[in-house]
Amino acid sequence: MLTDKQIQNAKARATLYRLLDGEGLYLEVSSAGGRLWRFRYRFAGKEKMLALGKYPQVRGPAARKLAGEARQVLSEGRDPGAEKQVAKERARIASDITFEAIATQWHAKLKLADSTRAKHVAFFANDVFPWFGKRPIADIAAPDLLAVIRRIEGRGAMDIARRVHNLCGRVFRYAVGHGLCERDPSRDIELRDILPPADVQHHASVTEPSAVGGLLRAMDGFSGAFVTRCALQLVALVFVRPGELRHAEWKEFDFDKAEWRIPGNKMKMGEQHIVPLSSQALAILREIKPLTGQGRFVFPGERTKARPMSENTINAALRRLGYTKDEMTGHGFRSMASTLLHELGHPHAVIERQLAHGERNKVSASYNFAEYLPERRVIMQKWADYLDGLRAGGMVIPLRSNRA
Repeated sequence: MLTDKQIQNAKARATLYRLLDGEGLYLEVSSAGGRLWRFRYRFAGKEKMLALGKYPQVRGPAARKLAGEARQVLSEGRDPGAEKQVAKERARIASDITFEAIATQWHAKLKLADSTRAKHVAFFANDVFPWFGKRPIADIAAPDLLAVIRRIEGRGAMDIARRVHNLCGRVFRYAVGHGLCERDPSRDIELRDILPPADVQHHASVTEPSAVGGLLRAMDGFSGAFVTRCALQLVALVFVRPGELRHAEWKEFDFDKAEWRIPGNKMKMGEQHIVPLSSQALAILREIKPLTGQGRFVFPGERTKARPMSENTINAALRRLGYTKDEMTGHGFRSMASTLLHELGHPHAVIERQLAHGERNKVSASYNFAEYLPERRVIMQKWADYLDGLRAGGMVIPLRSNRA
């Protein structure tokens, strides 16, 4: 049995040599002076070797214990070397299936608007990965996720807490489906028992027809920047999200087809969206084209045409027209269109598709951006004509159509 003094006195030689400890255990000394414990054994008629660690990290007593464990495995008819390789492979796999690795893999497969993707990345980076991102996903339990949610709740960010719970749940379910863990621990957390009820705030919107007429007339008389006035007039006709409007680029418009095709990276759901353009919408675009058509954006910022108009421009213009944030917002044009188009009797499915809402069942999981396009063309022209009637202050009879 080797002593520490014998091992320390073992000097490097021109070639590798061994110092026997007993019962198959020995210390291998390399020509560079390195010392490695090895265990020699026979399994299935073949001589094999098992590395047990370097000296001095592994000293004599620890090496003898590891050798004893290997002999016990042999006595049970198993190969200790093979089992060590299996354990190493399991550890390697475990490092590849951390929560962070699986969340990153899952998220990369999603089709999302750039802004939505950036928000998700921030939620994971700031609120999840620091706490259990490096742990194997199969080891994470409900209390771990609950601690993350409680931490977010503690700073008063209730909406983020709910989003993180939802995002983590989707990651876990992705992992379950791929056999990487057995269950989704988010299902063991009932948010209504943990967080206070969500304070749902709807975007303020004008929806009473005569009030809409007044709004349209006010926008026509807007005395601010010409670009802003055109943006106000167009958003009422196309009712896209404010961010989609201000990032509109001239290359996305086809005047011959009367279409605006918004790329998926600008859409909330990450899918291309077609906006049929009414004759009134085309007229607004033709009016502003001589001013901004040489640049990238239809509605550039005031300071530089290289950037789109500010995200506050539409709301600021509405305030200038006398509408408070509780009366009308840029996003409110969508609510206005949805409410009135439904009241006019147009099909819900067609309206929802034009609003680019995420209503998709599992059967039609493959998003068809041209779905209901003929009906949507009809609706968009009827909507523009309807607004003209409200603007004029006349009686407008709902135009019901079985085709739209």
